[in-house]
Amino acid sequence: MLSTGLVAIDSTILATSVPSIVGDLGGFSQFPWLFSIYLLAQAVSVPVYAKLSDTVGRKPIILAGIALFLLGSILCGFAWSMPALIAFRVVQGLGAGAVQPMAVTIAGDIYSVAERAKVQGYIASVWAISSVIGPTLGGVFSEFISWRFIFFVNIPLCFIAGFMLMRRFHEKVAPQRHRIDYPGAVLLTLGISALILAVLEGGQAWAWNSPTSIGAFVLGGLLLAAFLLVERRAIEPILPLWVFSRRLLLTTTLVSLGVGAVITGLTSFVPTYLEGAINISPLVAGLAVASLTIGWPIAASQSGRLYLTIGFRSTVLIGLAISVVASVLLALSAPTPNLLVVTLCCFGIGLGLGLVATPSLIAAQSSVQWNERGVVTGTNLFARSIGSAVGVAIFGAIANGIYAANSAGGGEKSPAVIALASGSAFIAVAVCAVATVLAALAMPRRSAPAAARAASPADAAGAADPA
Repeated sequence: MLSTGLVAIDSTILATSVPSIVGDLGGFSQFPWLFSIYLLAQAVSVPVYAKLSDTVGRKPIILAGIALFLLGSILCGFAWSMPALIAFRVVQGLGAGAVQPMAVTIAGDIYSVAERAKVQGYIASVWAISSVIGPTLGGVFSEFISWRFIFFVNIPLCFIAGFMLMRRFHEKVAPQRHRIDYPGAVLLTLGISALILAVLEGGQAWAWNSPTSIGAFVLGGLLLAAFLLVERRAIEPILPLWVFSRRLLLTTTLVSLGVGAVITGLTSFVPTYLEGAINISPLVAGLAVASLTIGWPIAASQSGRLYLTIGFRSTVLIGLAISVVASVLLALSAPTPNLLVVTLCCFGIGLGLGLVATPSLIAAQSSVQWNERGVVTGTNLFARSIGSAVGVAIFGAIANGIYAANSAGGGEKSPAVIALASGSAFIAVAVCAVATVLAALAMPRRSAPAAARAASPADAAGAADPA
């Protein structure tokens, strides 16, 4: 929970500080990169960490992630320009790529399926706490001190989390020889980077139909195709293709992809929307977003009762139905900004996603043994990170396009333009939520998993010691 808090606070504290950062460093059109580059670094590193954790154990990986996150936070705090801040966010992202999935994987190791919903609810509650603390700190730092402290606040948190893990978490892992799939990692990183660059800069730095734009899309596609070929031949692929040959794992991965896009689309654009459209302070705008991450753990902690009764698929579909309704209402209300409506819609979306993210992840974890759980958990969270990175890039491209088309002649400072640009992103979020329903419908029809009744949390040699 302490380790998850690092990523959670960083995610919730930054969005409310964007206007202050842009005011100091400039580069409004570049601000989506603060999220995209971080999420990209996190996403592409997750499979590598996940594979390593199945061979060397969870503890060294999560400690290394905390150290990287600490270094990135310090560098971000001293950033002198928007490009420098974006570059340092890469280091933070590489750390987060180890911290978040390892925390979830450790919970999967030491608790049974029946217990995991409650435990994952505890971990999700960290996001609820952070959703209050993060925006509050972000607003206070931005308005009264300096936005730089949104990164410096991570320093003591990293030390506390690292100390507790070193002192309290013990695991026994049988030594194994392993080979890191460096070619796969490089191809995956470059391929996704090219696609995100093409999406985020298309219509801004270059025209959509320009040779540069087309070339970036083609290059990204070719690199990802090469990645798939390498993975088929790799002895220990960072993203084993067998994960996508199993229906349950494939569909839960697609669901996680959609969840990532929806959650990041909202947390990235709601604060800017409220602050720009109706002049809400960063602190209040952050608390509006906080309602989303308050609804999530409430539903996540109770989801176990549902999926043990009606099954994973039905639970996920109920959650998605709630999220779709709330996201559509948010998109429809965007032209007439209202703080209460936005807050209630965010809460509803978070409530729905709490019934989606946790059950779909636990369904995937419960279908494999310990020596595959790291890869499966990593793949699920990798998909969520990719959904977040690509989602915020697409939503940013849409919003930037609307913003650029309507900001001529002094419209740049018009609240109506901000509302129009953000509203277009909310429409895209709603479409993404609807698309995620299709993935959930393809999940296998099954009732409560038999594994949920197993009492032993350690199901293979080398599992973590619950002590």
